[in-house]
Amino acid sequence: MDLGIKGKTALVCASSKGLGRGCAEALAAAGVDLVLNARGAEALEATAEAIRAAHGVKVTAVAADITAEDGRAKVLAAAGAVDILVTNAGGPPPGMWSDWSREDFIKALDANMLTPIALMQAMLPGMMERGWGRVVNITSQSVKAPIGVLGLSNSARAGLTGFVAGTARQVAPKGVAINNLLPGLHATDRAVSLDSGSAKAQGISMEAAKAQRIANIPAGRYGTAQEFGATCAFLCSQHAGFIIGQNILLDGGAMNSTL
Repeated sequence: MDLGIKGKTALVCASSKGLGRGCAEALAAAGVDLVLNARGAEALEATAEAIRAAHGVKVTAVAADITAEDGRAKVLAAAGAVDILVTNAGGPPPGMWSDWSREDFIKALDANMLTPIALMQAMLPGMMERGWGRVVNITSQSVKAPIGVLGLSNSARAGLTGFVAGTARQVAPKGVAINNLLPGLHATDRAVSLDSGSAKAQGISMEAAKAQRIANIPAGRYGTAQEFGATCAFLCSQHAGFIIGQNILLDGGAMNSTL
């Protein structure tokens, strides 16, 4: 399917690896020029070069901490006017409700709620003026089914979801579609981190911890960054303009729900 976005420009955050890279690669395959961001310059440039070689699109790599005001300013200055924004940031660490201080919550909110909001506030006016835009926020399955040990993530991402619910409907008349992608467990560093924490807590091997998680996924496996990226690219396409303010779950059926 021709996604109809060849020649457009996308800013994809936290895109040197994992789900962010999956989204960047899928957009590049559709002919979208990219501004990639991550904190690690070496891994980011390697990803940028691989995408340039594979897809022949323009790729600008900006190494910066997107969750910090100065890093965000650097990325926005390099990106300029973009048609597509994919927000993404690593989730806060797991733990118990009694472990977290106010500072822990503020850090989680900065990374997983306030940063994507700031990026939207910077990019939406231009998209609205041009009459077309797409925003995809990578959040978490915990928005629909909270995960006990991820209380920091549950809180911050639920706040972002509330912001998007209202904002998406305000900007839709100007041709801008905002939606959220809610990943379940995918074969990324995040899954490794969660499996490691579970293994340590239970005194079992990583393989056993992973098997426990997979047993609760009807698809019988972790997701891949490639299939996640393909879903993101569709939401960024010309065909997705009637999908507004939705929370699309990609979890292999792990959340047992009718709606």
